[in-house]
Amino acid sequence: MMPTQVFVNFPVKDLEKSKAFFSHLGYTFNPQFTDEKAACMVISDTIYSMLVTEPMFKSFTPKTVADGHATKEVIVCLSCDSREKVDETIQKAVAAGGTAWPAEPLDHGFMYYHGFHDLDGHHWEIMFMEPSHVQA
Repeated sequence: MMPTQVFVNFPVKDLEKSKAFFSHLGYTFNPQFTDEKAACMVISDTIYSMLVTEPMFKSFTPKTVADGHATKEVIVCLSCDSREKVDETIQKAVAAGGTAWPAEPLDHGFMYYHGFHDLDGHHWEIMFMEPSHVQA
């Protein structure tokens, strides 16, 4: 049985700038599902983000497309392997033009996380959780 795959769609103003931003963070794109209207960013073997130009995104819904700089509809949280990887990812995001949010990482002992807003204001959190704290 094939595992469930997740495709999170985000409207973007400038697809090429968004691809460059996320490439700077180390993500790659699946060329099979990438063209001038959308790009399939590979997050893991089963998680993908579709960066979709605003005109194309608007064709998916009759509702107003949220402005990520003014409103929040979702916060995407991705786990990683270490606290250092959290810090490294946020540093890369800021260097590529993103904004750290919150301003400082949050440390709850068993969980450490920090976030950023991408070029379109979408909120991403990067989190590390101590493996010994996670119960099966």
